[in-house]
Formats: sequence, structure tokens, C-alpha cells
Amino acid sequence: MRKNRIDVCDYQAINPEAVRRAREALLDPLLAERLADTFKVLGDRTRVNLLSVLADRELCVCDLAAALGMSSSAVSHQLRVLRDARLVKSRRDGKMVYYSLDDQHVVALFEQGLEHVGHTGEAEGVEKEQR
Repeated sequence: MRKNRIDVCDYQAINPEAVRRAREALLDPLLAERLADTFKVLGDRTRVNLLSVLADRELCVCDLAAALGMSSSAVSHQLRVLRDARLVKSRRDGKMVYYSLDDQHVVALFEQGLEHVGHTGEAEGVEKEQR
């Protein structure tokens, strides 16, 4: 038996009521596309690390770059992607620009993702403080 086998029904029988309810649960196409785009943005390890660092504090680009061991230019590019997806926001204070998570929804999304990964056993031994 192959390990990656996907189970399917052995018998083809369509339940019209179940199909109707499933269709009602489908997202509006534009909303589905926006949600998929958000998850695509989150599909990058550097961006996830930026969210992790920003989960409970705001930091300037220089500090983020030092924390991640990257150039300010590379971090700035990733922050632009996150900002365009409305996952982070920025504020200017004189010559400094500080970044933080956009709102509590982003914090919740990030924490739910961590919980899911931990629940599936993919992050055994990883503690929240080690983010």
C-alpha cells in the first residue's frame, strides 16, 4: 500500500442535499482569491519569521535585519510584501520606520498557525518563546 494514497469512495453516489449545502458554503470567488493570496504570502519562511518577531513588539528595519541576519534591503522587500497583504503596518518616527503586525486578526492568524503546526506534531519541542 502506498503511503501517499488518497482515499476515495469505492461507490459513486451523489447526495444532492449534501452537494447543495457544500455549494452554499463556497466562498465568493474574490474572497477566496484574497484568502489564497494571504496564505501564499505566508508561504515564505522569512516572512513567517518576520511575523514571529513582530508578534509582540514593533521594530525598525535595521533591528529586524540584524535579528534575522539579513540585509536591510532584503528585509525591506519582504516587509513590503507583508504590508501589501495588510499583514504588517508601518509608522515613521523622524528618520526611523517601525513595523508591527497590522491588527489583532494577524496575531490570531499567526497563533492559530503555530497551534495547528504543533497539533499536527510538526513542531514537537518548539516552544512559543523560541519563535
